[in-house]
Amino acid sequence: MNKEMDLASAVASLSDGMTIGVGGWGPRRKPMAMIREILRSDLKDLTIVAYGGPEIGMLCAAGKVRKLIYGFVSLDQIPLEPYFRKAREAASVAVDELDEGLLLLGLQAAGHRVPFAVTQVGLGSDVLTHNPHFKTIKSPYADGETLLAMPAIPLDVALIHVSRADRRGNTQTDGPDPYFDALFARAAKRTIVTTETLCDRLDHEHADKAKANLFERYLVSGVVHAPLGAHPTTAHDAYGWDMGHLKAYAATATEEGGWDRYMADYIAQGEAAYIEKVGGAEAVARLPIPTF
Repeated sequence: MNKEMDLASAVASLSDGMTIGVGGWGPRRKPMAMIREILRSDLKDLTIVAYGGPEIGMLCAAGKVRKLIYGFVSLDQIPLEPYFRKAREAASVAVDELDEGLLLLGLQAAGHRVPFAVTQVGLGSDVLTHNPHFKTIKSPYADGETLLAMPAIPLDVALIHVSRADRRGNTQTDGPDPYFDALFARAAKRTIVTTETLCDRLDHEHADKAKANLFERYLVSGVVHAPLGAHPTTAHDAYGWDMGHLKAYAATATEEGGWDRYMADYIAQGEAAYIEKVGGAEAVARLPIPTF
């Protein structure tokens, strides 16, 4: 029942060409320690599915991506993720550009193990223009309505960051918004979580936060203890995003050789070196949580 792994073994369980869903939302609660370990690996030709943030830009900059499926790719205060912008403008990756709701429906359909979900979303819009493989379907009932058949988006693996987990795969996620992490977990063949805190038994500890369990433990195949592993994104309610670092990262996209320098300076030497480079564990833990 012990599902504990380290970052290296978790990434070693992945393979070229996989479809990987990344939980979180923009610069919020992204499993960035896992993303950085993928950047250090030889993985390639990935399809990434996300409500995207820095993970998409970094994976594109490193040449890891074959295709993107997304509702948006943003750093919030930086409206369009800069390395994603470069990849999109260069047409270096294939894309399915979706309405946020269509991505939700595609994940739901995959989680329900059905081939598509019907909706009015997208009809009469450029979603169909830019996704000509999408099909419509006529309702079999008396209304005869024409609807979009949003295809399921099945995932080989989902990567999700949580507040705490135990070695059996029980998880709890703090914060006011679950985003759509549960849909990613249910759409995937297996789920790997990174966690701020690793506990022995969540049914014995933190029982008052049972409602923070967003998905069942049987969906979880791997648990990685990765404190501060969401940086530079938020990890509600632990620490906020590091917008100063995100702005410095974004600036490298305008520089010749900027990505190579960022990779060498911040990522290549491992997680411990990364945390020290961005100011140390105490500084990251003090980052204020943004409110809106």
